[in-house]
Amino acid sequence: MRSPLQGGLPPTEAPVGAVVEIACDESGFSGTNLLHSTAPVITHASVDLDRDEAAALITALRATFRFAPDELKSGQFLRRPDAAAAVQWFRTALTGRAHVHLVDKEFFLVTRIVDLFLTEPSYAAGTRLAHRHRPAALALHRAGRAVGSDWDDFLAAFVDLVRTKRRQPGRQNVQRFFQARDALLRHALAAPAVALLDGLDPARVRAVVTRLDNEDRSIPPPLEPLLPALAETVLSWSGGRRQVLVTHDEQSALTADRLTRLQRALADDADRTGGLPAGVSPLAGLVVVDSRDDPRVQVADLLAGVARRLPGIVDDTLLPPRRG
Repeated sequence: MRSPLQGGLPPTEAPVGAVVEIACDESGFSGTNLLHSTAPVITHASVDLDRDEAAALITALRATFRFAPDELKSGQFLRRPDAAAAVQWFRTALTGRAHVHLVDKEFFLVTRIVDLFLTEPSYAAGTRLAHRHRPAALALHRAGRAVGSDWDDFLAAFVDLVRTKRRQPGRQNVQRFFQARDALLRHALAAPAVALLDGLDPARVRAVVTRLDNEDRSIPPPLEPLLPALAETVLSWSGGRRQVLVTHDEQSALTADRLTRLQRALADDADRTGGLPAGVSPLAGLVVVDSRDDPRVQVADLLAGVARRLPGIVDDTLLPPRRG
């Protein structure tokens, strides 16, 4: 017997103006285990196919390449002798009907350090809506990857610091984090990276950690990349012109409270150049489903898995056409 589906935020009102319905799934999600995973990237894939189109695509894929019913997963897909042809066929079938957002887990952690400790944490953080500090974060990421173990220690100290169920008291973790920061500063880093590290203030860090310990829900979960990935997906499909109704495979991160906060953040900050009225969120709502019951999500799942293993296939040919 299946357990009841959890999470989601079904729309309570009719969409305002134009709306596009998409189905989503991810690949490479490893919970808070962002540093010790065999998958260094997460892919969040979405398609705007309807159920009949998705079912027909799956049927054609199985007929063309003789997939067994239980083989429609990226691992089996890419181990086949005709994998290259199958991938090309799949990409062509989804031209203009799909989008893939890639998240580098290590860079995500760097942006989270900026979002939490140098700005006011918000549900817009980690997206294009909060990009002012991204150049410095990118400089730190590039510089850090060149220094070896001290960089690994710094990221690990951050993960332990903001993990909700940490092994040591927050005070000890703050001390360890700044010791790791100081070790990084002993390297010859680029000026933007040094400025970012110098800008980390122990009092500010302790205050944020205290808010996390007190379960301040206004702070997005610090080690959860799925929410900003979902936000980027919605922003890409919306383009400031239309609302987006999401069907998503069930994920524990997609609670009603978090989605409500994300919806409000997007309403406050989203691009309005395309005509979406002020105060209207690009995210119309999100319905969770069991992927076994929805061929649209099965297609998104396969696309996410293939793109994670072959990130080079992600290019503009997969992006949805601009529709009003």
